[in-house]
Amino acid sequence: MSKTACASHILLKTQEQASKVAKELDAGKNFAQLAKKFSTCPSSKKGGDLGEFRRGAMVPAFDKAVFAKGSEDKQYLGPIKTKFGFHLIQVLYKS
Repeated sequence: MSKTACASHILLKTQEQASKVAKELDAGKNFAQLAKKFSTCPSSKKGGDLGEFRRGAMVPAFDKAVFAKGSEDKQYLGPIKTKFGFHLIQVLYKS
């Protein structure tokens, strides 16, 4: 069971916005560039990079998605709804 993960995310206010950005990801657009352009999180300046974090450090829905089995094998996860909005998450690695 993984104890830490490294991920990037794109935080959007509405599910509609998240779906539009997800379509751009599906079309092959760069995750970091879309994060810089659309994310409302301060991490957008770093292309959405949240760095490495421990299990339980993020809000429950985000944490559950990141640490789910096989999450690192997907292009991205989401949209995942939290109290902050809707996240598109790219899991870079888990250890």
